[in-house]
Amino acid sequence: MIHRVAQISLLFVTLVCFQAVASGVYDAATSINIAVVGKTKNDSFYQQSHKGCVHFARDYPNVACIYDGADDYQDVRTQVLIVKELIKKGVDGLLISTTDSKFLVDGALKLAAKKGIPVITFDSDLLKEHEAYRLAYVGTNNFDFGKALGEEAKRFKTEPVQYICLQSGHQTTPNLNQRIAGVRFALSGQSKTRMSGENGWIEHYRCPLFTMGRRADALDQLVTMMKYPNPPIFLAVAGFAQFNPDYITRMAQFKALIAKKNRVIISADTENTQLKALQRGLSVTNIGQKPFEMGRLGAELLYHFITQDKKPAQSHYYLDYHYCNSGNVATCTTNH
Repeated sequence: MIHRVAQISLLFVTLVCFQAVASGVYDAATSINIAVVGKTKNDSFYQQSHKGCVHFARDYPNVACIYDGADDYQDVRTQVLIVKELIKKGVDGLLISTTDSKFLVDGALKLAAKKGIPVITFDSDLLKEHEAYRLAYVGTNNFDFGKALGEEAKRFKTEPVQYICLQSGHQTTPNLNQRIAGVRFALSGQSKTRMSGENGWIEHYRCPLFTMGRRADALDQLVTMMKYPNPPIFLAVAGFAQFNPDYITRMAQFKALIAKKNRVIISADTENTQLKALQRGLSVTNIGQKPFEMGRLGAELLYHFITQDKKPAQSHYYLDYHYCNSGNVATCTTNH
């Protein structure tokens, strides 16, 4: 009788476990593919995010991280095509940095929702009206990040009316527009329109400059501005020109002027190539983010949802940022 009860108990436990696996709670043998899609593929920022996903996957042998994105610049159509292709291949989760919210949702994320593929955004979130198409956002609070960039610019104000030039990427990109709004708010007290004298700040008539993420265009724009007799403070809301491998060579002509603060270059991000330029006196301040942690935490949230149907506890997971200058450039951050 005891042996019979033991057999029934074992059968019951086996059935419960089978039912749990069948309902998708957790199966350590099932392959899970998480795709990390940045705005551009050849960007060390997004490559760090992929490494963060891979770092998470080290403890889960059944998890694989796929990396993709538009090859050379912020191309909204290419991003949508890549995401649609990943959906058709049957990835289990998507970790995406948004270039154009509406275009991405209409072109790909509605399909992901239909197929039950969960989405986490990182670095650049969807617009508020599209948040239903992602589980959560992991990254910097981009408005606050813009304010931090703006506060840094205040240190270099030398005129009663100070001109400034903002450089961005694609005109529709949510995180970059939020950063521009944050810069304007910090300097002028408003975030809706170009600065035109509020608190002594005016945006240069040629700015904001939009690069589409093209590094050659970004560097050309910067060099042109620096050649003006009395150039504006130059503030890039992402790496852009400093990601160009020719940045150090072409900017060397301005080194003495930068040292005297006659040329001021402030940039978001602290990738290795940017730190080298800062170390050589070809920038004054870089404010950096945590792309590696964006990828790691984003993958973790997706994994828990895929395996346990556990939704993220928060809609936004904001990460902090750090300041790099010539005095702390060797220790201000760690890149992966």
